[in-house]
Amino acid sequence: MKRSFDILAAFAGLLMLLPLLVLIAALVFLGDGNTPWFRGVRMGRGGHRFRMLKFRTMIPDAWKSGVSSTGAADQRITRVGKLLRCAKLDELPQLWNVLIGDMSLVGPRPQVEADAVLYSRQEQRLFEVRPGITDLASIVFADEGEILAGAPDPDLTYNRIIRPWKSRLALLYLERQSFTADIQILWLTLLGAASRAKALRGVGRVVAGWGGDPLLCRMAARREELLAWPPPGASEVVTEYKSPLNQKVAQA
Repeated sequence: MKRSFDILAAFAGLLMLLPLLVLIAALVFLGDGNTPWFRGVRMGRGGHRFRMLKFRTMIPDAWKSGVSSTGAADQRITRVGKLLRCAKLDELPQLWNVLIGDMSLVGPRPQVEADAVLYSRQEQRLFEVRPGITDLASIVFADEGEILAGAPDPDLTYNRIIRPWKSRLALLYLERQSFTADIQILWLTLLGAASRAKALRGVGRVVAGWGGDPLLCRMAARREELLAWPPPGASEVVTEYKSPLNQKVAQA
């Protein structure tokens, strides 16, 4: 049922949004004369690598910097890209990835390989399902760029205060996933576009109803500062970010 719904919804979405997609592609191209598309390599179901399609929001070859996490003030983001990121419109082309089977509408967000190789054994379970366009963490951390803005090391900050809670929310979804759960998350994602506060309250009810621990419920509510915490399956908070893949990029 999940895959059938994904196919029908993705096809209908691409069809209805085609004029908007063409307009955005034209705006990105006119901004600097380069391709409007970004096809980043991500880790999918079973560790399968695939090309995730997005509207390009950064300068060409921004990935060569070796920095995976992006703050709102990142100098690599273009003027058009800032608007797209703010409205989350850069993610719309991923409906194509859903249609061809690389992704699902709902599921853990796909990760770059440089971050995926750092996952704990418990976090590796996230590769048991197709990654999604949205999930609970997408709603809770819709302001990820603002959280990382000004951080001297965005990747380290991400791994200290976002990854621990993001992965826990995704693992909780794995335990409770159902068609009904997917509909709940899709509704909360749409609600978040109109009222972030209402969407966060809805996420809180879902997490509590799924048996999430009290600390996870607190962090998901986003009413207090995010705590640095060990990733699921780890015993210590991340103190340094050293991905072997990013080191290879930096040396290239």
